Amino acid sequence: MSIIDEVECLRRIPLFANIEVPKLKLLAFTSERMCFPAGEVLFRQNEMGGSAYIILDGEARVLVDTPGGPLAVATLRRSDIVGEIAILCDVPRTASVIAETDLTVLCISKDTFFRMVMEFPQMGVEVMRVLAQRLEHTTRQVRHLAAAAVPAHA
Repeated sequence: MSIIDEVECLRRIPLFANIEVPKLKLLAFTSERMCFPAGEVLFRQNEMGGSAYIILDGEARVLVDTPGGPLAVATLRRSDIVGEIAILCDVPRTASVIAETDLTVLCISKDTFFRMVMEFPQMGVEVMRVLAQRLEHTTRQVRHLAAAAVPAHA
C-alpha cells in the first residue's frame, strides 16, 4: 500500500475527513505501518496505551474481559481506528484487540495524535463524537445483557 492509499484510508475516517491532504501525508509518513498475522494480539485490556491504530487492511476483533471469559464486542475493518481512548485519557486499554485475519495497520503515536488534535480543532470535535457513539453502543449492549440476565416476572 502506498502513502497515497494510506491518505485515502485516513480521509474515510471522520476524525481526519476535514484535514488537508498534505497534513494527512505527513501523518501517514510519521506513523508506523505494522502487520499482524491472524490470531496475533495488537494490545491487551488493562495495558497502558502509547498509540492508536488505523486498520488499513484486514479485520480485528475487540474483546472485553468478563467473569465468563472474553466477550467479543466489535469487529474492526478498513478505515476503523482503535486505541485512541487509552492515549486520550491516559488510562489502561479498555479492551483487547486481536487480528481476526492478517492485518495491516497504521500505528499513530500518542505525541503525533495529540499534535494533530491541537492543530485541528475539528479533529477534537470528531474525537468526542466517536467516543460518544462508542459509549452509546456500549450502554445499549449493557442494557441488552442486563435485560437478558433478569428473569421476567409473571
